Amino acid sequence: MEKLSVIIAEDDKWYAQFIKHAIELTGDHDIKIVGTAKEMLQSISSSTDIVTLDFNLPDEKGGEVLDKIKSKNHTLEVIVISGQEDVQTAINLLNKGAFDYVVKNDEARNRIVQALRSIEKNKVLKKQITHLENEVRIKYDFKDTIISNSKKFDKVYELIHKAAESNINVSIYGKTGTGKELVAKAIHYNSKRAKHPFIAVNLTSLSDSLLESELFGFVKGAFTGATQDRRGKFEEAGQGTIFLDEIAEINETVQVKLLRVLQELEISKVGSNKIVSLRCRIICATNKDLAEEVRKGNFRQDLFYRLMGLPINLPRLIERDNDILVLSKHFSADFAKKNNTKLYSLSDRAITKLNNYHYPGNVRELKSIIDLACVLSSGEMIDQDDIVFNDLSDDFSAFEFKNQTLKQHNKSLIEGMLNKHNNNVRLVAEKLGIGKSTIYRIIK
Repeated sequence: MEKLSVIIAEDDKWYAQFIKHAIELTGDHDIKIVGTAKEMLQSISSSTDIVTLDFNLPDEKGGEVLDKIKSKNHTLEVIVISGQEDVQTAINLLNKGAFDYVVKNDEARNRIVQALRSIEKNKVLKKQITHLENEVRIKYDFKDTIISNSKKFDKVYELIHKAAESNINVSIYGKTGTGKELVAKAIHYNSKRAKHPFIAVNLTSLSDSLLESELFGFVKGAFTGATQDRRGKFEEAGQGTIFLDEIAEINETVQVKLLRVLQELEISKVGSNKIVSLRCRIICATNKDLAEEVRKGNFRQDLFYRLMGLPINLPRLIERDNDILVLSKHFSADFAKKNNTKLYSLSDRAITKLNNYHYPGNVRELKSIIDLACVLSSGEMIDQDDIVFNDLSDDFSAFEFKNQTLKQHNKSLIEGMLNKHNNNVRLVAEKLGIGKSTIYRIIK
């Protein structure tokens, strides 16, 4: 057990030694014994972990002292020890913030030992949570995560920073693969809401009939199959952030209900009239021009103005100056790190080929291309034959790669193209922009 700083507040010197012995059973701790509430309060510092508090100290009662302890150091734990087994007093003290209430009887020693071990376990868990939170903050430090050397992205960085410092709703606009969810996470994890949930909802993945119950929740018996109450995504977000992706796709009914949520900051579950207050932040995203959707009559104007908040427009990859090369090097280094392989460099021919492509899938597509190139490369350098463009607008529209591993993806791609072109390896190699030897190697 980790070494703890413990103060024993007990006027009975014999019982103070009894408590000290029980504490020492759990490890080598820093222990100080005091006989009055005044002395105990003067001894508390920021490093104090635990106070064992006699409920009937000569100068002050336990309930009053507990409040003073918590006001001095709210993170330390207090174990109240009393000669009286009073259930109501115990409940009141636990509600005030005491960790445990121990009665001076035959079980006292075991209870004290158990309480200390529980406190230590909680301290370890808190440290792990803090470590994970710090890792998340590092992971979503937006200037390290959203890689760009483009001047067009300077404005995006500035807006992410402004959004993270405020509670304003945010609307993110950009084509598929430009990084809308990554920007939403960067805002959330760099804001004061970082310790609370980030709930992402892809609105296109839910049918109209399920959308309302998924967002707002439902009560038992609200419809066939509703066998128990269920919280919706808004409620799950708590004081965190709900990210509504593809907001332009929701129907008129859900638009009306969402407008009410934004106006009243409250929801009611499907099948219930009970009101649930909301404290989460809303970030929405779309690959459509939402203002144009309003003009077309596909999206409510009043909802548009409520959602718009701080708008962030993400440029397409081909509009981002030299970012194709910057991101290619980043993705190849990331692949090598995650797969414990050598670091790949890019040949001049590979760079030229990458720069001459139009990237309909934007950054997401470039990452897939570089990951595949790292697999296809037979040396330490990625060459032009290793660069394969899976342009779904042309020959690849018939293939479905969803939920496949990269190896399965490559196999499906080669097999599909060979089947389409009567096993003509030369023609397939030309269409994929790779060497015939690469195809033979993948087939093998």
